Amino acid sequence: MRKVLMAAAASAALLGSSVAAQAADTMALVVSTLNNPFFVTLKEGAESKAKELGYDLLVLDSQNDPAKELANVEDVLNQDIEVLLINPTDSDAVRSSVRAANRKDVPVVTLDRAANGGDVVSHIASDNVAGGKMAGELIVEALDGQGKVVELQGVPGTSAARDRGQGFHEAVEPVEGIEVVASQPANFDRTKGLNVMENILQAQPEIDAVFAHNDEMALGAIKAVQASGRDIIVVGFDGTADGVAAVEDGSMLATIAQQAGKIGEMGVETAAKVAQGEEVPEYTPVPLQAVTK
Repeated sequence: MRKVLMAAAASAALLGSSVAAQAADTMALVVSTLNNPFFVTLKEGAESKAKELGYDLLVLDSQNDPAKELANVEDVLNQDIEVLLINPTDSDAVRSSVRAANRKDVPVVTLDRAANGGDVVSHIASDNVAGGKMAGELIVEALDGQGKVVELQGVPGTSAARDRGQGFHEAVEPVEGIEVVASQPANFDRTKGLNVMENILQAQPEIDAVFAHNDEMALGAIKAVQASGRDIIVVGFDGTADGVAAVEDGSMLATIAQQAGKIGEMGVETAAKVAQGEEVPEYTPVPLQAVTK
């Protein structure tokens, strides 16, 4: 009987250690929205790398709502996670989520969009300033340095929108023949890109080119341009499958391709190093490239 009890106790101890190990091998990924192909690809890259490295990955969708984001973070912080990976809905609003993780001593890694506060161990993102500049330079070249340009901005307050816009203006403002006739937010959304572009087309009789801060807005803008019958070139950003297809069929001049899946993979790789107590860079840039026909 004593041997049986000892065996049972040993089995319970092993089960307990197994449960503890499983809990210790869990990360969480809170994504700004899964209603956008770019972030779906980012999530898939993260899931693939987590599986490869032997981690469980909890994924929650914030639906572009900072309040939902904070609720998601509070939810995963009540579970035994090693690291929080977060793709912010808003670089300012996410401070509350980051600080909540800081209070629980859970390390934070941000993906694609930075946090404007709180203690973040590492940030994984494309060089959005460089990408915006690439887009502006493509437009300047396509227009031979002469023309009127529209900028469709992403979600105000996000580092991606700010940085892409900064790079774009750095490229076009020094060119005397280029005039930015409208800069309006369309929140990285295809339908809003369509609606905002329709309004701009009505207000602006002369438009030669559009730079959209992501492919979703660019694709919406293309629909509006096609409906108007006007000849306007469009450049997007992200290199999504739909964006690349639009470049290939000639409806879009170019897209600045981010590697969304790579951002997710590198995020999990970095989080794994953090969980193991290794030093990681504060910022890791992910390469960009211009996709043209």
